[in-house]
Amino acid sequence: MVKTFQFQDIQVPSPGFGCMGLSHGLGSNLSLEQAEPVLLKAIELGCTFWDTAVVYQAGVNEKLLGDFIRKHNVRDKVFIASKCGVACFDGESGVTNSPAHIKKYIDGTIERLGFTPDLYYLHRIDPKTPLEESIPALDECRKAGKTKYIGLSECSAKTLRKANSIAKIHAIQAEYSAFETLHETDDLIATAAELSISYIAYSPLGHGWLVDNFDYASPDDFAPDDFRRTVPKFQGENFYRNKAIVEEIKKLAKKKGCSTSQIALAWVSGQGMMPIPGTTKVGRLEENWGSRDVELTEEEMAEMRRIVDQAKPEGERYGEAHRAWVGH
Repeated sequence: MVKTFQFQDIQVPSPGFGCMGLSHGLGSNLSLEQAEPVLLKAIELGCTFWDTAVVYQAGVNEKLLGDFIRKHNVRDKVFIASKCGVACFDGESGVTNSPAHIKKYIDGTIERLGFTPDLYYLHRIDPKTPLEESIPALDECRKAGKTKYIGLSECSAKTLRKANSIAKIHAIQAEYSAFETLHETDDLIATAAELSISYIAYSPLGHGWLVDNFDYASPDDFAPDDFRRTVPKFQGENFYRNKAIVEEIKKLAKKKGCSTSQIALAWVSGQGMMPIPGTTKVGRLEENWGSRDVELTEEEMAEMRRIVDQAKPEGERYGEAHRAWVGH
């Protein structure tokens, strides 16, 4: 039963909340009024580790959270993480970690939120900008009081180690779920543990696979602007093969007497990580939060491990364009 996560020198409630889908990536762009019920429920439950990024609808997601937090005067209740490193204004695009970008974007983040974020990441690593330039710039923002903690997202173990030798890196955000365990084999998880860097697991429900009511019967059911239309795992025959794999986890959840999402989140928490599932629905948020009450026995952890090790999903986890952005 994992109810808190040790994030560096503080305890934060687990699981957290990935806010991207409120504005970006899943075919939704909610107004403050539309998002309010979910965010109010998150506050009520105590689900207060919230994750956003500048690139989520070019600042719209950050402003949505900032407007909500100011309206309800709950700044003291939430831990806010955001990210820069992907250009998204004035017709620009692509990954950049230039010091000028970092300084400009964190100032924009602070303006949209109305306060300084607790944690600020480089969203993706720019191989053209030496870490000797980007990491000091990020750390200077921390020293100037523009954020308390700094982190990297979807970098290689080698990059994480080198960055941490330049300035203390507090967090790594990377994909991890019972459906995607790549980072168990590329040394990223082990490196983070060795260096006492907190591991924040995004897509802990496999981009929506690991739920009981997966609302899609075919790849054609995704909204036109749903990013999963670009992800090989969700397209063609891969869609149907991968959907079948999930059935094994559903069987274990049913036997346990909990939902598929709850057992999936309990599994990620059991690996010592902070899962940050996202949703636009109050009911799903409550269900995810209920994973705190799912205690997996040694036998159940072993059974999950057996399923996970056998479940090798078909297809890449990103389309070609975004695949070039990860692993540096």
